[in-house]
Amino acid sequence: MKKMLVIIVILAMILVSMIIYKNIAINKNKSVNVQEVEQIEEYISKIYMWKEITKEALPTFENINNANELWVWEVIKKNLDTYETTYEEIQQKGKELFGEKFERQIPKEGNDSFYYDKESNKYLATEIVLDEEEDSFLLKDIEKEGEKYKVKIIEYIEDYSEENKVIIRNLQEEEIGRVSTSDSETKIKEIVKNNKERFSQKNIEIKKEKDNLVIEKVNKE
Repeated sequence: MKKMLVIIVILAMILVSMIIYKNIAINKNKSVNVQEVEQIEEYISKIYMWKEITKEALPTFENINNANELWVWEVIKKNLDTYETTYEEIQQKGKELFGEKFERQIPKEGNDSFYYDKESNKYLATEIVLDEEEDSFLLKDIEKEGEKYKVKIIEYIEDYSEENKVIIRNLQEEEIGRVSTSDSETKIKEIVKNNKERFSQKNIEIKKEKDNLVIEKVNKE
């Protein structure tokens, strides 16, 4: 019976910590609810890349059609369901992720993200090799203006190069803190939140388009 009570208490603590984390991103005017926070976090996760592939996990831009080209195609590749795809599927995924204003077109001959196979007339996703550093972000604040959201994020790195340890670094590779791999993700986020002035931050503008969220611009804090 005592073991059961301990398990219940631990689960309750985890639930409370998750709720607290979600609530830190909700603006004081209470116009953004928890469900919207979750949707925004999920969308940013889709477009947040790896700096060893695209140099920046999320580059700055004023117009999606002027955004870093490699990042654009790698985001599309990351969100495709299959390794083998068609020109139409690539372009459709671009519209889904970046909105109807997205005008980039993949070159017929392919690029660094997609290899064009003449025999099948299809595109094959190129291989990705990742290191032991995971590019991550923390929602800092969200403001809602009609169908648009102004989102602030804190960027950080989770370094898994040491056994049983996670080293939290900023984008300049400076070590900010450490946790055990057995610790929860919430503990990592608490370290980031408590040292936010030591991390890079970005402002993101996102809008609702039909049933999707799409990114409009990104700039540094």
